[in-house]
Amino acid sequence: MDALSDLLQTVKLNGALFLETRFTAPWCALVHPTYGASEMLARFNPVVFFHIVTEGRCRARLADGGEAVELSAGDLILMPRGDTHLLGSDLHLSPVDSDTLMRPALPGALPTVDHGGGGEETRILCGFLSCDKALCRALLEALPPLLRVSLGDGPGGAWLRTLAQRGAQENAAPAPGAGTMLSRLAELMFIEAMRRYIDSLPEQQTGWLAGLRDRYVGRALAVMHAEPGRDWSADELADNVGLSPSALRQRFADLLGQSPMQYLTRWRLALAAAALRSSDRAIARVAEEFGYESESAFNRAFKREFQLPPAAWRRQYS
Repeated sequence: MDALSDLLQTVKLNGALFLETRFTAPWCALVHPTYGASEMLARFNPVVFFHIVTEGRCRARLADGGEAVELSAGDLILMPRGDTHLLGSDLHLSPVDSDTLMRPALPGALPTVDHGGGGEETRILCGFLSCDKALCRALLEALPPLLRVSLGDGPGGAWLRTLAQRGAQENAAPAPGAGTMLSRLAELMFIEAMRRYIDSLPEQQTGWLAGLRDRYVGRALAVMHAEPGRDWSADELADNVGLSPSALRQRFADLLGQSPMQYLTRWRLALAAAALRSSDRAIARVAEEFGYESESAFNRAFKREFQLPPAAWRRQYS
């Protein structure tokens, strides 16, 4: 299994599409991450918010400034840190607060927005993904605060847009198994977005996703993820990827800002946190499973990483 798949399997993403919008030019809206999703947010820990433009075009930028991006039908835009942002046909207009725009849902439908000056039409589906921020930190830290990914006009893009529409229908009128289906749909869209983002990264890009693409760092990540409890040494890990230990350390430092052993420690602790949350295994057993010879050493390392000792983490997140 590759490192991205392993990470996504561990963090157990959930998600849903929660709002359908129709805007007509000219328009500009200030969009808060909790916009339209209050009932769902009470049940989830939302992290990544996203919009899918299904018709028309618009522009987007973070509310506190930065470069605006152009969006058109088939584009997906993600806010991995849940930042407030602007959407509009003209971002120089005085924005309308999104909290004032939502219409309550009709039976069997999503909540909606219909706003604007009556000109060119833009339709957008809004959704979110949830996971524990501590467990998916490596991925979230590798993403910009506002990320546009083009789903394209080819077969892959059409398939994803169909998934988005199907998810909206299922969310509006849930049938048995709807929760699992919506989680899988949201995860599929997110995975495809990550694939396309990785493909678009420039050669000089750094971060965890750039590391996945690197021949040597990507291989090292894969073998560590495959056997996280193994007593890896720097020499053994370097032998597995065909580099000297010093060369591998340098590549990790350049791309991830840490050594292979530091990364392995953080990944083991993330796996241990997931195990504590999802099972009733003894803490000492979890510590041993993920490479710690003593429970006290595990407790110290875990508290440094998550600011809580293992027992408190389990009580809070189980």
